[in-house]
Amino acid sequence: MTQYDYIVIGAGSAGCVIANRLTEDPDTTVLLLEAGNPDTKPEIQIPLECTNLPGTEVDWGYFSEPEPYLNNRKIFCPRGKVLGGSSSINFLMYIRGNPHDYDHWQELGNPGWSYQDVLPYFKKSENQQRGASKYHAVNGELSVTDFISPTAISQRFVDAAVALGYDHNPDFNGMQQSGAGFFQLTVKDGKRHSAAAAFLVPIFQRPNLTTITGALVTRLLFEGTRTVGVEYLHERTLHQTRVNSEVILSAGAFDSPKLLMLSGIGDAEQLQALGIELVANLPGVGQNLQDHVVVPVSYEATGDLHTAITSNGIAESGLFLHSEGNLDTAPDLELIFGPILFAPPGYAHSSLGFTGLVTLTHPQNIGSVKLRPAFGSSASLSLDPKDTPIIQMNYLQSQSDVQKLIEGVKLIRKLFHTSTFDEFRGKEVAPGADVTSDAALEAYIRETCGTVYHPVGTCKMGTDSMAVVDPELRVRGVEGLRVVDASIMPTLTTGHTNAPTIMIGEKAADLIKVKG
Repeated sequence: MTQYDYIVIGAGSAGCVIANRLTEDPDTTVLLLEAGNPDTKPEIQIPLECTNLPGTEVDWGYFSEPEPYLNNRKIFCPRGKVLGGSSSINFLMYIRGNPHDYDHWQELGNPGWSYQDVLPYFKKSENQQRGASKYHAVNGELSVTDFISPTAISQRFVDAAVALGYDHNPDFNGMQQSGAGFFQLTVKDGKRHSAAAAFLVPIFQRPNLTTITGALVTRLLFEGTRTVGVEYLHERTLHQTRVNSEVILSAGAFDSPKLLMLSGIGDAEQLQALGIELVANLPGVGQNLQDHVVVPVSYEATGDLHTAITSNGIAESGLFLHSEGNLDTAPDLELIFGPILFAPPGYAHSSLGFTGLVTLTHPQNIGSVKLRPAFGSSASLSLDPKDTPIIQMNYLQSQSDVQKLIEGVKLIRKLFHTSTFDEFRGKEVAPGADVTSDAALEAYIRETCGTVYHPVGTCKMGTDSMAVVDPELRVRGVEGLRVVDASIMPTLTTGHTNAPTIMIGEKAADLIKVKG
């Protein structure tokens, strides 16, 4: 049986970082297992194709269960199934979050995760086009750039927000987050710079790194409570590999808890009911699922807006704001502007329109991930590691979330009806000019809202009874196992989750090296 010092499960935003940093030591051997295939699909590299990647062969294609507060709709929850993980299919936005987010993590019992603690790890990865500063660095692997050719109408969104009294913000990752400005992207030379492109491709030739794609990990192997290896399915054959030091689980907020539960780590009562031998009773596995909710407000344009191929199309500029005026907290709304028509049904899009997306940065919905049992031919309960997990988001279970979204829709309409948009503004496509009352807007929101694809929290770090990992990201109750991905976040960050997940990978690599 083959043997490695470390086995990393999942070549996504965090897994690629871990594989890179651990193999900097030529005496450390690492096996990186990715269920998807190499990132050779041409559309991955073209920023403007980002909205066409979900639902293709590079996406797990998950859906939630019928959501009780969204008229029992199943919500599409894409996740990258390819080298680079979701960083290969996302909208390329580089948003770190708010300092309050990380200070709050520390307050929840996670020393070492304050903003001042994590800022050096954001900077470690970063090659910032604008140069080095207090908040940015230029020596990292990940290229962070401005839009090469932003559309004129995206500047109008910023102008409209400033005209309504909001600050102009040239850097959402700098001194403050609130205000209106342009986003930055993970782009290099006009092409997507995924975690795979940044951290993995440059080191493929390291002799101490073995990367296997098309490898679905089916369970973790234990001797008592010690993690000793993994079992994975590759080319229709089951393989087992031993580990000398640690297994690092970086499969994401849906698949990391799924694999833990398949391996006997989770709520004891639930696992025993499924016939899974218990390794560690951790009732928090799969709980605490959080995600950002989004509602589109779309208009036809009076002409072609000439969106560049180097744009992500859906999110060129934006506005972070405090809807209730409490500037001592993180912004609670993010308004995202893009020069394409992106509207229900089906979120079809074209360049002959523009869209504002209303996003709750800290919604109150809490969901869960569970194993999906099946019944064999003899009606006996069985589990197939290839089955998708049961995902329940519980979007908009809080009426206060709905009210904030209503206010956000009203604000975007106000922005779009300033004089700065007069030469571009056509007919309102969604919700539609006749949808004006709060009741009608609520009905529209519950019928059309979706997700920004930021699931987190299902293996949260902490010290309470529902924590799955400790502040060093070690799985509680077992040895030789860590979780390193967005699932360890105890709460959502303010904005987008790719940059924070890369940061988590950077910090975890140092934690692992210190242990070693």
